[in-house]
Amino acid sequence: SELGISNSLKSQSEFNFRNANSDNSTSFLNDCKGHSRQQQKHIVHLYDNLNCPNISHNSEEKDKSPNSFRKSLFKKPLAGTDCSSSFEKSVLCSEINGFRNFAVKENGYGVMDSTNRRNQSESYVKKARVLPMVPQSLNLKDATGKNSGTLRPVTEISVQFRSVFKEFPYFNYIQSKALDDLLYTDRNFVICSPTGSGKTVIFELAIIRLLMEVPKPWSNIKIVYMAPIKALCSQRHDDWKAKFGPIGLNCKELTGDTEMDEYFEILDAHIIMTTPEKWDIMTRKWRDNSLVQLVRLFLIDEIHVVKDQCRGATLEVVVSRMKTCQSATLRVSRQSDIDATLRFVAVSATIPNIEDIAEWLSDRKGPAVFMKMDESYRPVKLRKVVLGFPFSNAQSEFRFDLSLNYKTASIIQTYSEQKPTLVFCATRKGVQQAASILAKDAKFVMSIEHKQRLQKYSNSIKESKLRDLLLYGVGYHHAGVDLSDRKCTEAAFTAGDLPVLFTTSTLAMGVNLPAHLVVIKSTMHYAAGMFQEYSETDILQMIGRAGRPQFDTTATAVIMTRNQTKDLYTQMISGAQTIESSLHKHLVEHLNAEIVLHTITDVSVALEWIRSTFLYIRALKNPNHYDFATGINRAGIEAKLQELCLKNLHALSSIGLIKMDEEINFKPTEIGKLMARYCIAFDTMKLFQMFTGNETLAEMVTLISKCKEFTDVQLRVNEKKTLNTLNKDKNRTTIRFPMEGKIRTNEMKVNCLIQAQLGCISIQDFALTQDTGKIFRNGLRVTKCLSEVLEQQEKCFSILLNALILNKCFRAKLWENSTYASRQLEKIGATMSSAMVHAGLTTFQKIEDTNARELELIVNRHPPFGNQIKEAIIHLPKYELNVEQIARYHASVSEILVTVNLTNYEQLQKRRTAPDNHFTSLIIGDADNKVVFKQKITDSLLLKSGKYTKKIEVRRAHKGEELSIKLISSDYVGLDIQQTYIAFYSGPKRFGTHHIYEKHDIERTQSAKQKHTATPTTRPSVNETKGLSRESTCPEPVKRLCNHFCKNKDTCGHECCKFGVTVAPSSATRTTKMISYLSDLKSRNETFSAPLVKRLKVFFLGCSKIS
Repeated sequence: SELGISNSLKSQSEFNFRNANSDNSTSFLNDCKGHSRQQQKHIVHLYDNLNCPNISHNSEEKDKSPNSFRKSLFKKPLAGTDCSSSFEKSVLCSEINGFRNFAVKENGYGVMDSTNRRNQSESYVKKARVLPMVPQSLNLKDATGKNSGTLRPVTEISVQFRSVFKEFPYFNYIQSKALDDLLYTDRNFVICSPTGSGKTVIFELAIIRLLMEVPKPWSNIKIVYMAPIKALCSQRHDDWKAKFGPIGLNCKELTGDTEMDEYFEILDAHIIMTTPEKWDIMTRKWRDNSLVQLVRLFLIDEIHVVKDQCRGATLEVVVSRMKTCQSATLRVSRQSDIDATLRFVAVSATIPNIEDIAEWLSDRKGPAVFMKMDESYRPVKLRKVVLGFPFSNAQSEFRFDLSLNYKTASIIQTYSEQKPTLVFCATRKGVQQAASILAKDAKFVMSIEHKQRLQKYSNSIKESKLRDLLLYGVGYHHAGVDLSDRKCTEAAFTAGDLPVLFTTSTLAMGVNLPAHLVVIKSTMHYAAGMFQEYSETDILQMIGRAGRPQFDTTATAVIMTRNQTKDLYTQMISGAQTIESSLHKHLVEHLNAEIVLHTITDVSVALEWIRSTFLYIRALKNPNHYDFATGINRAGIEAKLQELCLKNLHALSSIGLIKMDEEINFKPTEIGKLMARYCIAFDTMKLFQMFTGNETLAEMVTLISKCKEFTDVQLRVNEKKTLNTLNKDKNRTTIRFPMEGKIRTNEMKVNCLIQAQLGCISIQDFALTQDTGKIFRNGLRVTKCLSEVLEQQEKCFSILLNALILNKCFRAKLWENSTYASRQLEKIGATMSSAMVHAGLTTFQKIEDTNARELELIVNRHPPFGNQIKEAIIHLPKYELNVEQIARYHASVSEILVTVNLTNYEQLQKRRTAPDNHFTSLIIGDADNKVVFKQKITDSLLLKSGKYTKKIEVRRAHKGEELSIKLISSDYVGLDIQQTYIAFYSGPKRFGTHHIYEKHDIERTQSAKQKHTATPTTRPSVNETKGLSRESTCPEPVKRLCNHFCKNKDTCGHECCKFGVTVAPSSATRTTKMISYLSDLKSRNETFSAPLVKRLKVFFLGCSKIS
């Protein structure tokens, strides 16, 4: 490409200098000021060879030296100069390179091919006019002289938007061919063109078309750009923020997992970058969301992802939902006379059946307009090589992949031409192994200067192994590498200083790091717990990294595979494999979402919705792929699709997610709405039905670890040692609920990482840290849904309480009884929190009671840091819980009055540390493990009135009169209040109580009875200790030294060495329990009509024991 542009510039410059007058020459020189440094060198060299001393009529420049002349020639243009004529070598030169022999007819140019020009006599020069300041269309001609296309000038764009394309004067051939459909119509548009052919400009032309049609200030329009991964969204955000920001458009990236915060942030955004999963969440409530209804342009990047087995269904459903939204909006717009048409523009490098995508994205006028450009339009010609290697059935995939490491060096030396090489490996461990072997087998450092540059990069690397490899000219890059190390490695490779870079296949969909040679080492990768072949999309994306338009004219891609699959990949890289839908494999979740949206209300409407999907388009053309009989007509296929819908709908109905009547009409249940709201998988909802209601916190963590949302967290071989140490180790801090045996499954890994994070156990492995972050992003959503599902089912008090606590733990990333409460404060990290724990500051109250200067000494910070920490704690909400019984006694019902107060009401009026949406959950349970009462109480409600009061009617439980009252914070560990209250009922106690009361419980019960008997109008009350944490009324347990032989028990990792071991209760305590048990048994037996002798025996036995 560089040669093509230099030859064309050289030929044009020769014609200008020899035949043009001086004024035109000066204009041409001004027009060249936007060229790259390498192009400038070519033109300067051309000036020197032509020896034209009178190029400019400026007398001041005639006598200057050549260096001065060069500086004046390439100085920056003055402000206000039209920059639209500057060349973009990566776009324009690709077309000139593809059409070496071309002539310009309309403009009067006659430009000869560089090869033909060299064969002509030097005395023969064809006259030509100078390239004008305002470019006009360029007609391209091939070697035979036929017109092969036209390059459209950027000046066709309105001056207001021309700055978006200021880097080049002409659109390339593909962009020029699509310009009329994009800029002068509103038709939906689909294009398939090779990687690096400028597909981003296609999107930019569609955006400008919308801006031309809608008057300023563009407040009522939204543009959505959807890409399969966050990395592409980030790249596009940074690019378009710089391009469209100056003309008044706001860009916002929407790829996180939060809902409300980001929703308010994108209200003012014009262009929203998002992923299919995130937009799926946004559009699941589009009928109540005005933002979605403002979308006027929907841009889909890499639309071939619709074929992906995991993510393709989400992309397909989101697009179909937007089409439904468009139809509903059009009905409204007809009533209000507002044109609210939604336009779809989709691009990809690999769409063999593009006509099917066009039919799917059809509009009112018919299928979308589509263009398909083959590899001949690729700016860098790509050579594809498939190499087969022997593989026996007795050989494992690990062995085969390892054997390929020793063949990589010869392949790089054969095909790289000493240019940058990118090697894709299946696993992270395989990446590091292959890089280490290559560094020993081959030498890539060219010179001393090259080694010095590599040394400079190496000094910035944290990881020692990567630091050493860089000195040999070899690096590796994957998601498990520290972010700063990845950035440094990317910079070295992009600059051409790092000859070989090993990476995982995820890079093919992420960071743009093109190379001259791409090697795919082994076509098998580990996914979903097994080895699988790469999909066609994965292979083509990796191959697409071959070729650097700014440096290369050719590139090479090599696939290393087994002999048995060599033919398969030879056919695959030809791009002939049809894209199919995967919606039928994930239909159940999306049907539920549409029923919640009221898009689907019965079977006929469900079939109508299916007709709007890509699944319907492909099922008609290839029914065999979807397990339908070959040769059936359209009606038969629709009947099969309807049967498939009914099967999934019955599955939803079987676990109570929807309701179906006899006429097969559908209505969503509250649990079904929760599934759609939190985007929970159907298998996870079935798992929720397995809860019995008596699960402990440890059992809930185990069950949560089995959710489908965590199936992409894979257990790697090199992680087992670290995970087993976290699970069980005598010399280190381990997880709270250890698992039996060794870590051997994905579920056990998820469980271990959850507990390690909640227990504040440091994990040094960066890959495990990343997996932990992924687990907690999904886990917060899963546990929130679980707690609300249990609230709807009203199963049991204990499991609902544990679900609320577990959701709070996921949000705070701490156990509910953690001593690291200070970590929840702003500016307090792991190091400072550990220092506070070692100093005994384990609760908010203790930190608040500590002097500010002492706090600063503990955490090694300067004033006023201690004051800031104390201020933050003072302005946390402090609750007080009061319970009283109303003096209207009944044998089976009692009335209690619950009051929640804010003890620091006045301080919170001035400032609040907790977020505005912070709330507490008041939940009351009885002795039968039933939920008596539950209520969410927001801080804003308490701040209005100062307290919350509720009169609650409590029915007498079969197993006792004790009530458990809990006040659980939604976000913070350390703010919860819990207490028990024994309600008084008239009449004898119920039979069957299994609660063995402690001595202080008996005394409290007896005093309550005496109080009721003496003054029946008074109300018994039990007030919880005021403050942030509850002080126990039980006596401190006896502690003894443990049996460990640690050298320094103050610094070792055993908690028992520091705090001792709790001694078993004394015999006196056990006697007290037995006496209280017999006393209670006596009172229960009084309610039965037993023979007199037996009653006397029981009575005398009890009296003798008590006496």
